[in-house]
Amino acid sequence: MARQAYMTETENGGSGPERRGARLRRLFGRLAARMSDGWRGDPRIWRRGLVVAVLALLLAAVMVVHSRIPNRFGNLGSLTETFLPWLGVFIPLLLVLALVRKSATALIAIVVPAVVWTNLFGGLLTDKTAPGGDLTVATHNVNAENADPSGTARDVAASGADVVALEELTAAAAPVYEKALAATYRYHSVRGTVGLWSKYPMSQVADVDIKLGWVRAMRATVTTPEGPVGFYVAHLPSVRVKLQAGFTARQRDKSADALGEAIAADSLSRKILLGDLNGTMNDRSLNAVTSQMRSAQGAAGSGFGFSWPASFPMARIDQIMVTGVEPVTSWTLPQTASDHLPVAARVNVTTP
Repeated sequence: MARQAYMTETENGGSGPERRGARLRRLFGRLAARMSDGWRGDPRIWRRGLVVAVLALLLAAVMVVHSRIPNRFGNLGSLTETFLPWLGVFIPLLLVLALVRKSATALIAIVVPAVVWTNLFGGLLTDKTAPGGDLTVATHNVNAENADPSGTARDVAASGADVVALEELTAAAAPVYEKALAATYRYHSVRGTVGLWSKYPMSQVADVDIKLGWVRAMRATVTTPEGPVGFYVAHLPSVRVKLQAGFTARQRDKSADALGEAIAADSLSRKILLGDLNGTMNDRSLNAVTSQMRSAQGAAGSGFGFSWPASFPMARIDQIMVTGVEPVTSWTLPQTASDHLPVAARVNVTTP
């Protein structure tokens, strides 16, 4: 009887979720009514909030013309493009200000940056991953100061990747990675501070000159069951944000141009680039590379796939880019002892 009485009370709306939901609906309804009453008949709703409206339009303008922001002033254009998706954070902030100011003009103006941001990045928010694929690849900047190289190597190998690229290898740590990955990957090569591990035979291994004076990029042909694929591993120079110099990236840009030239001159039709490019797909300074290759994350990922810094990822500077193969899915791997997140992708080497 006690059970029956409880069920009857809940079904009648005594204290269950339905009643709580009804209370919330009534609360929001009263708030909306008060807001409507406060705005109705107020001629100042069109004159208030002009500053907020102007800020909204300026925000939209920055997103629309980001490619025209000059780089000659501290590489301001590249800096803006690196964190371009984060400009969307200002939209809800402006919306709150418009509501506080009770400004119809500001509310209408905020629609403009919202539409622009959605047009630029809305597609990245959808899940484009799919099953299938015949080759899994991964890349990870392991961090030269990594305190647990063996654990990091095991974590990356646990992804099931057929081919793995590692960047920022030190002379002391490289043998540790080689030992930890030996059981999973029969073939490997380390060149300078980058390395490539593969379950399939590797040939034509060579350094790639990215105009640094030391080796931070390499190339190898991996003979997969579906045919040969040219693999590039690269760690482009770091960029710095300095108070007086701005976003200093001249050496990174020069290396990106050299890497793009090497990839373009490669006779293989199927190529995959793995590495830390120290830049995003939006950064015009990487155009020598991004203009000829597709981002696996952009084509087959879910979300932005930010990879750096690992503690609070704000940008995807670790890239998997392809040409001649079809991305099927792309994702970030769990955090390791590095300050970067590993990223992985699955592709179809056999394409129509």
